Amino acid sequence: MDYSAYKDLQIRQIESGILEIVMGEEGKLAVATARAHAEMARVWLDVDRDPDTRVAILRGAGKGFSAGGDFGLIEDIIRDFETRARVWREARDLVYNLINCSKIVISAMHGPAVGAGLVAGLLADISIAAKNARIIDGHTRLGVTAGDHAAIVWPLLCGMAKAKYYLLTCEQVSGEEAERIGLVSLCCEEAELQAKALEVARKLAAGAQSALRWTKSSLNNWLRMAGPTFDNSLALEMLGFTGPEVREGAASLREKRKPEFPPAPKDF
Repeated sequence: MDYSAYKDLQIRQIESGILEIVMGEEGKLAVATARAHAEMARVWLDVDRDPDTRVAILRGAGKGFSAGGDFGLIEDIIRDFETRARVWREARDLVYNLINCSKIVISAMHGPAVGAGLVAGLLADISIAAKNARIIDGHTRLGVTAGDHAAIVWPLLCGMAKAKYYLLTCEQVSGEEAERIGLVSLCCEEAELQAKALEVARKLAAGAQSALRWTKSSLNNWLRMAGPTFDNSLALEMLGFTGPEVREGAASLREKRKPEFPPAPKDF
């Protein structure tokens, strides 16, 4: 499979049957630019079709796993209907393409884990977090619905009570706490993270591929059943990008201050 068209994702075969997908550059956090967002949505189609890949490892370069959306992209979503429609399609495709990818996906998260990267990180079949990982779903802090992946998977992983708490408050979840509540599969020291991901990948790459892929497909029916919930949350997120709350949320994040959201509409 030729991955040379990807520019924001660095993709290479690191061992027989094992593909590595790296977000960002060394020393920097991976930011979800317009191009990066589009690449994250379509890469799982190529991984699925890649005859040389049995397992894919997703990790972030440099200071962390992934940052949130690029401010320029957020402002374009707020202002422009065509951008909003395109990002809605990509956000939907990212979730469903990963769910439907037949190959096993492992995520290795360290430092900040936010935005589109977090979508893939938590929807991965095996999610491994460093103890210093800081998992944050900041949608409601931005002023929009937690719509990209939260409603489809957080309640299944950590239960409704914990899902509501973290999604409504936007409090960060450490790697250790994420493992404790079932939000991720495993937790380890950051220095051991890549080696642990590779250890698990080698074990899975050596396994019975039909049995593994059909097991994944069967288990992911739990996520497919939650598809209408996800579709609704994503549509409400996009609706939120047309309102006043996101404008204040984006401004406050850019200016690094506490937001002053407008009052809710009457009879809301």
